[in-house]
Amino acid sequence: MGIEINRFQGEVDEELLCPICSSVLENPLQAPHCEHAFCSACIHEWLSRQPTCPVDRQNITPPQLRPVPRILRNLLYRLQLTCDNSVYGCTAILKLDALESHVQECEFNPKRPVPCELGCGLVVPKDELKEHNCVRELRSLMQAQQTKLVEVQAEVAESKFQMGEQKRELQLLKDYMLAMRNANPSLRILADQMEADEVRRWAETLPKARVLRWGGMISTPDTVLQAMIKRALSESGCPPHIIQDLMENAHERRWPTGLSSLEIRQLNRRQYENYVCRRIPGKQAVAVMACDNGHMNPDMILEPGLIMIFAHGVE
Repeated sequence: MGIEINRFQGEVDEELLCPICSSVLENPLQAPHCEHAFCSACIHEWLSRQPTCPVDRQNITPPQLRPVPRILRNLLYRLQLTCDNSVYGCTAILKLDALESHVQECEFNPKRPVPCELGCGLVVPKDELKEHNCVRELRSLMQAQQTKLVEVQAEVAESKFQMGEQKRELQLLKDYMLAMRNANPSLRILADQMEADEVRRWAETLPKARVLRWGGMISTPDTVLQAMIKRALSESGCPPHIIQDLMENAHERRWPTGLSSLEIRQLNRRQYENYVCRRIPGKQAVAVMACDNGHMNPDMILEPGLIMIFAHGVE
């Protein structure tokens, strides 16, 4: 499995040869006790059949193998050898550590990838270029892409089906929880606490925001703007049961008494800086959640929270 001796210029020391394949060591490893060195591939294949040193039969396991000393690696690196493509006309003489990169780029390498110049632009091995047929290859490539597309479409359809089933099961569970909540006060308290915890966990995933221009607040967002913010809330993982409440609270008609009119908002302007605001991803809007703002006066906050949409000034 190592590099053939007849490719090297001059004599090769015996210590640089693999006892298994009798070729020059390639990626060498040595035994832990006897320190015999072997090609990495050779010794691993040997040990897969019998856990002993091929030379003196001492017990060895693969984890015990270790790299050869630096001095041996240096001797290997100094060796001069011919290119793999010498049979095709390459006359280069190389050091061992330069061989791999040279072979890949060697102009005599029959497997070197080259672009087709007949119009298709595909990259093919050099020795296959003469037999290359652009129409045939492009047709084959198109068929492979179509097959892949069909597979992806089937996976998407299956995913949609699974999501539909999960949504249906989740809705059934919610309906069951709602029925149990109405029938049992203890369960009602437990369900309310679970929903509150869900809202708090979601709010904590949103980055805190700083409003620079409170005067840029849009008090009466239109339908299109509300739909855009609603979509962003859903994509951020907002619990579905509060999305509609939050969006209704985005309009001044639902704002708390401390924000109910322009005059009152002017009077309470200094309190705005005390709000803990959460940035709605990608939008000039923030969520002011009740779970974050227990320190605010009751007339400045709503349950579960309210959305503030701005023309600009949110960072």
